[in-house]
Amino acid sequence: MKLRPLADRVLVKRVEAEEKTKGGIIIPDNAKEKPMEGDVVAVGTGARSEGGQIIPLELKVGDRVLFGKWSGTEVKLNGDEEFMIMKESDVMGVFSQAS
Repeated sequence: MKLRPLADRVLVKRVEAEEKTKGGIIIPDNAKEKPMEGDVVAVGTGARSEGGQIIPLELKVGDRVLFGKWSGTEVKLNGDEEFMIMKESDVMGVFSQAS
């Protein structure tokens, strides 16, 4: 199943949580915090201005983004794949590629 975000919403796939700490301690599943970063997999057409003009989103498919702990809504697609759908304004920043 595919989901196409509407208006100013984006669909984000969370990055995998760390399996162990930097010191080598394995983190059990029930103690892992869900990561607050992910990859944008789909974007809506954009927000509408008061005049009815569509304002395109700054985010694009493939961007690695940082979002708030309580941002968006979790959705499961294709059986068990977890995604987040949120407004572009819920995204706090985009990671840049290191050169």
